[in-house]
Amino acid sequence: MRFVNRASELARLDALVERGQQGLVALWGRRRVGKTRLLLEWSRRHDGLYSVADLSSAPVQRAYLADALSLRFPGFGEAAYPDWRSLLRALSREATRAGWRGPLVLDELPYLVETSPSLPGVLQGWLDHEAKDARLLVAVSGSTQHMMQGLTLGADLFLFGRTVSAMPIEPMTPHALGKALGLDDALGAVRAFAAWGGIPRYWELAEPFGADLPEALDELVLDPLGPLHLEPDRLLAEERPSAVPLRPLLDVIGAGAHRVSEIAGRIVQPATSLGRSLARLAELGLVSRELPFGEPERGGKRSLYRIADPFFRFWFRIVAPHRALLAVAQREARRRLVREHLPRLLSETWEDLCRRAVPRLGSAAAKGGTGWGPARRYWHGSSPEWDVVARSEGGRRLLLGEVRWHDQPVGGEALERIHRELIARGRPPVGSGSEEVVRAVFVPRTKEKPGARLPFLVFDADAVVEAIG
Repeated sequence: MRFVNRASELARLDALVERGQQGLVALWGRRRVGKTRLLLEWSRRHDGLYSVADLSSAPVQRAYLADALSLRFPGFGEAAYPDWRSLLRALSREATRAGWRGPLVLDELPYLVETSPSLPGVLQGWLDHEAKDARLLVAVSGSTQHMMQGLTLGADLFLFGRTVSAMPIEPMTPHALGKALGLDDALGAVRAFAAWGGIPRYWELAEPFGADLPEALDELVLDPLGPLHLEPDRLLAEERPSAVPLRPLLDVIGAGAHRVSEIAGRIVQPATSLGRSLARLAELGLVSRELPFGEPERGGKRSLYRIADPFFRFWFRIVAPHRALLAVAQREARRRLVREHLPRLLSETWEDLCRRAVPRLGSAAAKGGTGWGPARRYWHGSSPEWDVVARSEGGRRLLLGEVRWHDQPVGGEALERIHRELIARGRPPVGSGSEEVVRAVFVPRTKEKPGARLPFLVFDADAVVEAIG
């Protein structure tokens, strides 16, 4: 699959080279998110060197890196390096002699650290002296987010304060997915995003299927021989430390337990013991903590936990509870599972995307005023719920939105009905109560012409996908 998007990340990396920056660049992000592809593209643009670590022993790792460096410095790999200090010092000498300043990319740094715990201290000394004298630009990355952030951002650890750039690499957007798969419209991108999320590795596998989402899901995920049939288990096992013990939480959250008390009850553990595990799943980008609009972040009594990654949401909704069936099911039985569960997954993904889009919807959403801040849902006990609630940047207006998923375009009468239902719900008990209320309806497709004068705002998939970028 061709390299798409990542324009802002590449521009930021390119700028480091163009202004002659030296020092350490740190990147991290969940597995399969495209860090390696980004670093390879950046290294290729600037005649850099790329090396990736694995779980081999330290001497073997050094031999692999020396061999990679031989591409730039002939004969570098012919010498034996008894420790990391000697290898890095030799690299500095060769770089100075050749006038080469990088970038040098060390991908999967946590694997190197796992086999050589003293390496961060060695890197610290090297960056402070030999690498600095050689004016080298060095990039390190890893999928073990906890370790990467700790190594580079933890004030009590070796590499703190030595980074000239620290970049979390986030999942990509529906717009980029549509481009990657050659989809014709924003609605198709939303459908595909509900299955694959923002993870380019999954897009790469889905690309040959084009717009045929059910066929792609059957071949790649539901079929026991499909390359993604066991993907969550593999991804959890690859984390350092292993995240396999967190699997039961994903199972019960995926099955519909969202409150801490519900999660604890289903896995028969005290609710007070789950905080660290839920925080790690959030750190991995797999689970999100949701609070009602207006609830302070430090609260938590009304917080809910949901699977954040669309692919994981699909897998734990369809594959995990049906593994025995899928082991023997024929294609039609597997396709029936997709038809049964996909509409709800589409609806949940569409709702998430609509909230993400609100702060970026531009002048149409402002309706003559300033833009909107971040949007959340609102709920409280048995009271009415709102899909979208946001406050204007000046705090004088309140946006209340209803999100609906329909396969067919929604016309004027249906839109009016949704609007009346939204009005009948009143307003949530947030803010001062004096804010001007602006109402909005979000549907994938509408029969209304752009700019139609209605007493409420209407946004479709085109507007939402464009806003997210």
